[in-house]
Amino acid sequence: MSLGLVAIGLTVAKPAPSESTPAAGDNDAARAVASIIADKSLSRGKVGISIVDLETGKVLAAHDEHEAMNPASNAKLYTAAAALSLLGPAHRYETSLVGSISGETINTGLTIRGYGDPSLKTADLAGLVHELVGLGVRNVEGDIFVDQAFFDDVYTPPAFDQQPSEWAYFRAPVSAVALNRNTVTATMRPSGKSSSIVTFDPPGFVDVEGSVKHEDGGTESVKMALSPIPPQGQRLKAKLAGSFSTPLYRITKRVEDPTLLAGYALKALLEGAGIKVSGEVRSGKGKGHVLARRHSSTLAELLFSVGKNSDNFYAEMIFKTLGGEAKGRPASSPNAADAVTKWLESEQLIDPGMLIKNGSGLFDANRVTAFGVTSLLKHMANDSKIATEYVAQLAVSGVDGTLARRLRGPNTRGLVRAKTGTLNDTIALSGYVLRKTKRPIAFSILFNGVGGKQDSARAAADHLVEKLAREP
Repeated sequence: MSLGLVAIGLTVAKPAPSESTPAAGDNDAARAVASIIADKSLSRGKVGISIVDLETGKVLAAHDEHEAMNPASNAKLYTAAAALSLLGPAHRYETSLVGSISGETINTGLTIRGYGDPSLKTADLAGLVHELVGLGVRNVEGDIFVDQAFFDDVYTPPAFDQQPSEWAYFRAPVSAVALNRNTVTATMRPSGKSSSIVTFDPPGFVDVEGSVKHEDGGTESVKMALSPIPPQGQRLKAKLAGSFSTPLYRITKRVEDPTLLAGYALKALLEGAGIKVSGEVRSGKGKGHVLARRHSSTLAELLFSVGKNSDNFYAEMIFKTLGGEAKGRPASSPNAADAVTKWLESEQLIDPGMLIKNGSGLFDANRVTAFGVTSLLKHMANDSKIATEYVAQLAVSGVDGTLARRLRGPNTRGLVRAKTGTLNDTIALSGYVLRKTKRPIAFSILFNGVGGKQDSARAAADHLVEKLAREP
């Protein structure tokens, strides 16, 4: 019996083996699938559909369910499943400060060491500095070291190089010590008649060139270009121009090289707390023992960002962690892909043509089938150890995450737990329909080749799910 579905008042028995052919076209599911196939606006694309009764394992409807397709962010269904299975829902990430204290001085330099926590923020780092203040530290003799050894030094996840000049936060690099999702945020506030004050979070990493005006009633025309500061290029310069009219204006962009981002922030926070630092910021490992330590929320809680909000950075950090925990250090994305694939094979969840390369589904990287996705969903719904956590991290129709504004009708609101997926050429929706009186359903709807018709594909997917949820 599935704890994940019991938690919301529904039960699922151990399913029987799935039928090899879809049910006859005499049910709402089959008719809805047929209408999608007949939709001329989507005729240039491909669609793979699998709809399965979770209790019996019966295939209610299907179309090209074994066709390998780009799943977009439905790839996160695999990342979350493998992470819960291999790491466990109680897994926590550790970040620590390492050194040796003599009197008021850390005399070995100070190392920040991380193991892939995707949630580390400036406030968390400030909390670690506060612990040092509590220990009586007033000086750091030597350098600030950033220990990135748990991950390899390939910061760009697979396929992210398909848009190398994109500075948007959603394609930030991954690293063992990562701060603020490896992004920098500029905050602009009015100061005086038409000038402004610009601050950066995290501190210590970005120098400012140029200025931004504040104009009441004006238009938002702020421009920010980031570039490495020579000669080493380990910090950034932000060239600012334009104007804003609001009381507060923010821009967030990714960093290209996150190696020392947390180290410069740490140095700035130490100095801001009255701790003098004599050295520079470097990559490597200093000596000593743990002086301050932070543990993240549990993996089960972190996955809410992956399933509900489709956070690419969280997905890739958790994905890469699997490579380090399952195959050894340093963690790498190829090792993570191998670990996820081997787990799928061990659970007999591989369909021919499937390919796992990255953990977020961003860009053109992965291939799955609709049959493979519903097989995964069935497997997770019936794993009593982690089903509750798996279902909980999915978006809830009409309530939260990427489904907050979708499927809000009386038969669907609050009763669909699913993962969305969107790329220029791909629309996907897969998850569970937890009906009030009928048995629950697992479904997967994958559209490829629908560039320019994403809205039509999304509407078709929603219409199909509404049909599945309809009560007698």
